[in-house]
Amino acid sequence: MTTTATGSSSAIPPAAELVLAFVNTRADGAGRKELFGGAEALAAWLAEHHRAVASATVTDADAATARELRDALVAVMLAHSGDVDPAGEDVRAAEAHLSRAGMLYPLVPLITEQGVRLVSPQDGVAHAFGSVLAAVTEFAQSGEWGRLKACRNPPCHFGFFDRTRNGSGLYCSTGCSAQVGMRRYRERQRNST
Repeated sequence: MTTTATGSSSAIPPAAELVLAFVNTRADGAGRKELFGGAEALAAWLAEHHRAVASATVTDADAATARELRDALVAVMLAHSGDVDPAGEDVRAAEAHLSRAGMLYPLVPLITEQGVRLVSPQDGVAHAFGSVLAAVTEFAQSGEWGRLKACRNPPCHFGFFDRTRNGSGLYCSTGCSAQVGMRRYRERQRNST
């Protein structure tokens, strides 16, 4: 179970879980460490989340690619939370990066009696990156893509699934919401003196 924007635990679709596991790998200044800092760190993350590629050779260049892909997804998720202008330069650059990633890590349909899903035909680290893009695609097709958001608290930007009824969640936790509220309160106090 994962904590959501409302602070409750509830089942999150597996595709969204994978996307969140991928984007929530960055250091945030609140104790979370960078999980894609180098080849060893990325290899450890892959061993935990992509057992099929756990034995793949991982390089520092792969870790840099993972960080770039992650940061592009975070930029889009910040737009979902209204923290950045959806038509802004940062979001357009992120979308362009994700389009290039889609060409580098293509997906193919796997058609079975149960249905169709997209899978990565590549091996190794490229398979893992393709799997993340497949999860993004699958979740976006569910119609709830806009509910995957990044926390608007600047040092955090932790990804979360917004379970609020009207999709208005802005923060990953009440703690982040309180921090932002306290910063605004202090700013108002400074401006009034």
